[in-house]
Amino acid sequence: MIAGDLEPILALALKRGAQAAEVFSVETEETPVLFEANRLKQMNVRQSSGAALRVIAEGRIGFGSSTRAGAAAELVDAALETAPFGPEARLDFPGAQDYPEVEVFDAAVQQVSVEHMVHLGQSLIDAVRRHQPDLQCDASVRKAFSRVSCLNSNGGNFSYQGSVFSLNVSGTLVRGTDMLFVGDGDVSCQPIADFKVVETHVAEQLERSREIAAVSSGELPVIFTPQGVSTLIMPLAMAFSGRMVYQGQSPLVGCLGKEMYHPQISIWDDSTLQYRPSSRICDDEGVASRRLPLVEGGIVRNFLYDLQTAGLAGADSTGHGQRSLSSQPSISTSSLVINEGDVAFVEMVRDVKEGLVVEWLMGAGQGNVLGGDFSGNVLLGYKIDKGEIVGRVKDTVVSGNVHKALKDIAAIGKERRWVNGRLNAPALYCAGLTVSSK
Repeated sequence: MIAGDLEPILALALKRGAQAAEVFSVETEETPVLFEANRLKQMNVRQSSGAALRVIAEGRIGFGSSTRAGAAAELVDAALETAPFGPEARLDFPGAQDYPEVEVFDAAVQQVSVEHMVHLGQSLIDAVRRHQPDLQCDASVRKAFSRVSCLNSNGGNFSYQGSVFSLNVSGTLVRGTDMLFVGDGDVSCQPIADFKVVETHVAEQLERSREIAAVSSGELPVIFTPQGVSTLIMPLAMAFSGRMVYQGQSPLVGCLGKEMYHPQISIWDDSTLQYRPSSRICDDEGVASRRLPLVEGGIVRNFLYDLQTAGLAGADSTGHGQRSLSSQPSISTSSLVINEGDVAFVEMVRDVKEGLVVEWLMGAGQGNVLGGDFSGNVLLGYKIDKGEIVGRVKDTVVSGNVHKALKDIAAIGKERRWVNGRLNAPALYCAGLTVSSK
């Protein structure tokens, strides 16, 4: 939908009694090419579109959504009918404003043929299996396009296009009762022509996993690779949610301006990075995108807000309202970036007498997540013995508190990489976490 399609919905909502209203629409087209057990499984094209209407009526928020064309009356009725039961409105829709130039669309993605996507996916699988012929691989190559539009009764109006291209591979190696899981991927707003980085990381995982090694239980040094760092992000991001702070559930309540982490730690959220899938000109409520420091030199600088939570907390929205067509906006990060340090990964490993390298934690959301606790099974990780990686660990659990770990950090890696398109992080060397091994 474009602005002209949204205007009648907005006008009808105001005519039927809404004091303020906002119409949000998304159109998407996705082409996934999927591989299973080393071979092509399916490919298709999926298209979807729809609109969501948020109204303020008698001081409360009503909401409705529809994927049917020409459903303006139905959409308005649904939003107005839910308003008496909705939360008290503590927000004003933003008016017209200037947005930064953020490139998130590349027409070259449209030119990538399905035949090339099939070739790319099969070539990636074949390249990975040259390092381990018995590996059973699943993979995906996807291209997608979207148009996001929004119009509100205060004059706010935005529309932009986005493109995404991604490739992922995961492999399983079964030997008796032992199962090894490896994998990696890449995502961009531009076509990805070279999968060498993905292949190299999977090859490293396979090489480090050739032997199985037992690790001691107790408090040990743990090095998280960038992929491993991604498993720590959920409890950390929750702590910076303005809603959690407002409700008194974040451990960072009252900590603005205080040094809560190691002085070498800086973390920011940046939705203005060019050609990153989580970037945009504004959030899904029309608040302009920006680079927002969360931690600078260990000091807490900002929390994340959408419009409603900002109104409750007496703050300004930071442009972190994100939504789907079926839900109202909620707080979400865009692209989280952790600063690089000055220590190479190999130097971190060399410093450890006995410890772990963690690639993936499974179930890290267990425990008191709101307090920053994590506890997860090491799905893929390696033992360090006398400064060398000596093999893969099994039946091992790592637990700790992300806030304490970042306060007591021993070293920060000098090489950063993107993980899942939403996190740019280096390796992090934690001085001591609880390790339990059978």
